[in-house]
Formats: sequence, C-alpha cells, structure tokens
Amino acid sequence: MLKALVFLIDKDKYCDEKIKADIDETVRYVRECGYSSELFHSAEEIESSFASEKETTLVATDRGEASEKLLADGYYVVGVLHDDRDVQEFKGAKYVFSEIENVDMDSFVKVFQRYAEEPWEILRTERLLIRETTIEDVDEFYKLYSDPSMTEFIEGLFEDPEDEKRYQRDYIKKVYGLMGFGVWTLVRLSDGAIVGRAGYSVRNGFDEVELGYLIGKDYQRQGYAMEACQAILDYGRDVLQFDKVQTLVKAENEASIAMCEKLGFVKDSEVDVEENIYGNEYKGGGKVDISKATFGKYVRMTRVF
Repeated sequence: MLKALVFLIDKDKYCDEKIKADIDETVRYVRECGYSSELFHSAEEIESSFASEKETTLVATDRGEASEKLLADGYYVVGVLHDDRDVQEFKGAKYVFSEIENVDMDSFVKVFQRYAEEPWEILRTERLLIRETTIEDVDEFYKLYSDPSMTEFIEGLFEDPEDEKRYQRDYIKKVYGLMGFGVWTLVRLSDGAIVGRAGYSVRNGFDEVELGYLIGKDYQRQGYAMEACQAILDYGRDVLQFDKVQTLVKAENEASIAMCEKLGFVKDSEVDVEENIYGNEYKGGGKVDISKATFGKYVRMTRVF
C-alpha cells in the first residue's frame, strides 16, 4: 500500500518560479490527501531516507538518469515532464506525467499499484466493489463456474487451475497494464464474497469494445448483474470515453438478451463467434489451429452513448 510520494527534482529546474510553485503545491496536496511527501534533489538523499520503505514509496522525478538508478535499486518511479520542451528519457518507468500540478492522487495511487501488482479499484456501487482480478480470485472462480448451468451460454475456465492462473497472470500484465480496462471481479461489499465477473474486452473481428458479465448461481436473481453492468456502462462512457459498446449473447439466451435491452442495447445482427480460442490448455497465448476452431451463433447488440 502506498504510504509516501516523494519528489526528486533537479535543483536548477527548481529555481524556476513556476516549477517551484507547481512542485510545492503538489507536495502540499499529497499531504492533504493523507500521504507522506518530501522534496529531494538527489537519489542518494532518497535512498538514505527511504531504503527500508521503498516498497510503500513512489518517487516522482524529472531526472532521467536518477530514475534509471532508482528503478535498478528497487524503487517505484514515475517520470515528470515540466513542459513541451522537456525531452528527458525515463528508461524503465511505467508512466510519465506532464503538468504534475494537475495530476490527482488517484492517478499516483494507480501508478504505485501497477508497480506493486495491487489490483485497481475501478468503482463501487451500492452493494458491489468492482476491482481488477487477482490470481487469488481464481480459486473462487472455479466455485462460481462449478454449476453446469454457468457454462450453458458462456465459455468455462481451463480444466487445470494452474493454466487459468497462468492465463490470469498474462491478462493482468498485458490487458490491464496496457489497455487500462478489462473483465473485472465483482465483490459484495457486505461480506467480501466474490459474486461474479463483468467488464470490457476486445474481440478479434469487431470494432467496438464488448461488455460481458457472469453472476454465480447462488447470487442470481438479486439484481447484481444489472447493478454492475449499469455502473460499468457509465464508467465506459464517462471515464473510458467510449461512444459505443457491443455485447454478444448466445442466440438462445433469452434472459441475457432481455437484460441487455433494459440496459439500452439494441439488437444489431446475428453473428458467428469463435469459441474456446485457447483450447483446453493455456500455452502462453497460443490459439487453437483455425481448422480446429469452433463457432457459435450469437446475437450482436449495441449501445450508443
């Protein structure tokens, strides 16, 4: 968990009145948000002060060479560019911010969480926490999918849980890390129970992102699917800036088609969709040979924001 956000700023640049004012204001803002924050001018100062706390510290720096050194020493680092003329290179840093005075605390926290491999909290509804999936969720997923009715209209998990965990590790790194969205875990706020999954995905052969969801049998008929999907649609429109999304529903899944219509989706067409693209084993993303691919009939529904 993030506890400290410290700034390593070039001493000469800090003499600039605007840069000084922006950094000083950001330090005050971070402290007002309840986090520790300090200003330094050398990597050595940070290493002497935070060596035992590096796992809970994020360093924001405008010095490329210091960034590389701190990353090599195990610190989490975000680059800082002061203006359009700044051409610093931050090798190895996952993120670089410009206009640091306009960056909100949530963005700093999310950068730290990427480094620390902590799941992002996406949003909360009245009854649900919607967050990124963790490897620890996988065992609970197998419980959700254990009833045969759960895979009547959707694909199941890999037969071997270790395959599913390898898949999820790659998913967390390559999908969450690169796209900033994906299929998330639904957690009931009242007791921490994982009740299902929902979120966005990108499917080959289609232009629009796709909304999908699953609610475990024990948690169905309680309104969780509608509650989660409505919030996720709002998030897609307001935060991710989507102007249109689709959903693909098995043609015979009348209940899901009806719910999607309540969510504002309109039937577009019937399409053939490739299923079980990875086969029964996860081999690092290798898909089944096209000659062995299977397809199902789906109703494509779209919603325009």
